[in-house]
Amino acid sequence: MTKARTRWPRQRDAEEPAPPDGGTPSLAVRPTELETCLRACAAHSGKLVAGLDRRRNALAEALRNLLATHAAMERTPAATAPAPLLRRTAKEAPGAALVLGDRLMDPLLAVGNKALDCGYEDELKLAALVADTVLTQRTRSRAAWRLRARVLEAMGAEADAVEAYERYLALTDDDGFGIAARTAGLRAGAERQGELLRMLERDCPEAAGFAGGSVTDTWAEGLALHARGDWNRARSRLIGALLAQDRSGAPVPEIQEALAHYLGLALEAGGAPGSGATPRNGNGDGGGDAARLTELIALYAGQRRSRMRGPVADPTFGGVEWITLGEFRNHIAGKSICLIANSQRVGTGSLGAEIDAYDLVVRFNSYRIDPAATGSRTDIHASIHKHGFNWDQQVHTRLVFGGLAGDWKHSLRTRLVPGAQRYLGDESLRWPLRDIGKVTTDVWPSIPTSGFNMLWLLDHLDVSPRLDLIGFDFYESGAYRLPAAMKMPITSVHEYTSEKAWVMERAQRVTDTRISLR
Repeated sequence: MTKARTRWPRQRDAEEPAPPDGGTPSLAVRPTELETCLRACAAHSGKLVAGLDRRRNALAEALRNLLATHAAMERTPAATAPAPLLRRTAKEAPGAALVLGDRLMDPLLAVGNKALDCGYEDELKLAALVADTVLTQRTRSRAAWRLRARVLEAMGAEADAVEAYERYLALTDDDGFGIAARTAGLRAGAERQGELLRMLERDCPEAAGFAGGSVTDTWAEGLALHARGDWNRARSRLIGALLAQDRSGAPVPEIQEALAHYLGLALEAGGAPGSGATPRNGNGDGGGDAARLTELIALYAGQRRSRMRGPVADPTFGGVEWITLGEFRNHIAGKSICLIANSQRVGTGSLGAEIDAYDLVVRFNSYRIDPAATGSRTDIHASIHKHGFNWDQQVHTRLVFGGLAGDWKHSLRTRLVPGAQRYLGDESLRWPLRDIGKVTTDVWPSIPTSGFNMLWLLDHLDVSPRLDLIGFDFYESGAYRLPAAMKMPITSVHEYTSEKAWVMERAQRVTDTRISLR
C-alpha cells in the first residue's frame, strides 16, 4: 500500500496576500536598489559556513568575491579611479541610489547564478533579488533576464519563466544556451499536463464537486479512503484536489509530485504488475479501463520529457555515432593538428590560410569564424557541456567535456543538434584529465578548461607528428568569441597560469602566434 506523504499539495487561497519581499517573484521586476542587494549578500555570506555542500561553498566564494570587489572600489580614491565603478545618481547626494557599474556586474551575476545552483529556498530568493537588482537599472541585460527566467522556473512559475526566456531571446542573436528549445519544451509540457488534467476531469465527473475546497484537506480525505480500500470515492477526491491545485496556480513541481502520487495510487488500485497489490475493483485500473490509465501515464511521461529536454525532431540525432577513446586515437594518428584559441591574437591576425592547411583543425566552445584571420574549417569542436554555442555547426567530431556524468548526459540530450556532427565522443572522452590521466584535485586543483582537456588528451595519445597551438596567449590579448558569448566572464576557477606553465614546459618552438609541442 502506498503510504501517505507528509508533504501534501497546497493551494494559494484567493484572499492570501501577495508574497512579501523575497517571496516567489513574478515576471514584473521588483525595483531593488543596489545597496539593498549588497546588504542581503553580506547577510547571506555570514550565514554560510564551510561544509560538504559544494554548491553552497561555491556560492560562499562568489559572495566573498563580490563583497571584496565592492570594498576595493569603495577604497579607491576618486582622483585615481579610471572610471566610476559604483557611483551615485547625483553628485554625492545624500541617500541617492548607487548605480551598478560594469566592474561589479559580473561578480553580482555570479552570485545570482551560484545561488540558483544551490536550489534551496533561501538561495532562490537571493538569486531573484540579484536579478531584480540588475534589471532595475539595466532592463536590457540578457544575463539578468536569463537568470530571472531560470529562477522563475526553479520556483515553479513556468508561465512567467517562459515570458522571461522570451525577453532574453529577443535580446540575442546566438542562442548558445538552448533557450528556444527550453521554452518550447516548457510550453509543450504545460499543454500535456493540461490535457492530462482535463482527461482526469472528464473520466471522473464527481471530482468537480471537490475542486472548490481545500487542496490539503481534500487530498488527505482521499488518501484516507484509499487506505480503507474505497478507491472509487478516494479517486474523486484526489482528482478534485489536483484540479483545485492547478486552478489556484500552485507551483509546477508541486502539481507534478501530486500527479505522480495519484498515478501510483491508480496503478496500485488496479493491481498493476510490480505494484504489490491486487485489483480492488473489477475494472483493472481502479476507475477506468487499463488502456485509459496507460494513456494517462503516457501523457505524464510526455510532459516530463518535454520539460526536461524540449521537443526532439530526430531522436537519433541524425544518425550520430559514438566515438571511443581508441577510435579517436586512430582517427587522429599521423595527422597534423592545430588548436585555435578564442583570443584576440587570432581574431586580429591573418593566419587563416595556414590554419586551413593543417590536416585537422580543433576549435573550442564559442569560437568565431573569420576566414582570413581564423581559417574557415573546423574538424573537431571541443566544448564544455554547460552551453551550446556552435553545436549547430557542421563538424566531423564533437567532444563534449563535463565533470559530472549526469549533467553531461542531460546536456547531450538537450543540446545536441541532429546532423551537425558525424561522431560524438562517448563517456571515455568525457573528462580526459581526470578520467584518463587520473590526475586528481590534489595534483591539479583547478577545473581544467576545454582547451586544456583537449590539449592534454592529444599530448597523452602522442600520435600526431605536428601539434601546434595558435593564438594561445591564455587571454592576455582578450577574448574573440561569438558576439553573444563576448560578455561571458573568463571563469576564475580556471588557473590559466598553471595551464600556461604546463604548455611551456613541453614547448619545442615558440613564436608570437604559435606554440609547437611536436
